[in-house]
Amino acid sequence: MMVYAAGSLRHVLPSLLGAFEASTGVVAETRLGPAGLLRERIEAGERPDIFLSASFTHPARLAERKLARPAMVFARNTMAAAVRRDAGITTDSFVDRLLDPAIGIATSTPQKDPSGDYAWAIFRRIDEKRPGSFALLESKAQKLVGGSETSNTPGRYDPIATAMTAGQAHVFLGYRTGLTGLVTEVEGTEIVEIPPEVNVVPEYGLATLQGCSEAGLAFALFILSAVGQGILRDFGFQPVALPQKS
Repeated sequence: MMVYAAGSLRHVLPSLLGAFEASTGVVAETRLGPAGLLRERIEAGERPDIFLSASFTHPARLAERKLARPAMVFARNTMAAAVRRDAGITTDSFVDRLLDPAIGIATSTPQKDPSGDYAWAIFRRIDEKRPGSFALLESKAQKLVGGSETSNTPGRYDPIATAMTAGQAHVFLGYRTGLTGLVTEVEGTEIVEIPPEVNVVPEYGLATLQGCSEAGLAFALFILSAVGQGILRDFGFQPVALPQKS
């Protein structure tokens, strides 16, 4: 079984696959990378059994092109900000500080990596509140990760850490599940919640490819099972298929 998965799933995927292997005996191969680039590989002819994307858009596009079965949402994440403490960025001051010309903004690469798309969506929401903001934010944003599969280890933020340490970037917009390691690595940084009125909700989508093996179909069901959803929750994701507590 071959699994293509977004880099932001790099920590949780081994646990999902380990639990699946324990119950089925199936061993999987994996390829991690920016979801947009993985989708392009599939469109170019590569055929994993299952594609796990940090955006519903990419597996849905494969389904529209008849390369995959209908896509489904399997988890949600939260966008947050890793900030240098000396930049004075709080949830309350978030918009004002981002618009300050002196504040360097780092993001992933839109269109290639969903994290970048979500950052751009935040910029557009800010623009709705303060018309004209989008052009400024887009021009300031340094697209430091997610542009290629070889520029950095999937899901790693080494270029971001370098830029924040050097003071070239004061804030990085990324997935909440991946920021703890970054702020642990970079002295003088912390995680700040983004104001809900300008934030967006990352929706993770999966699709099984045409010709998918029985193991791939079983793994898709496992991800949506109570066990799989519980593992995702334990790693900080928001499950979509768990019963509500009474």
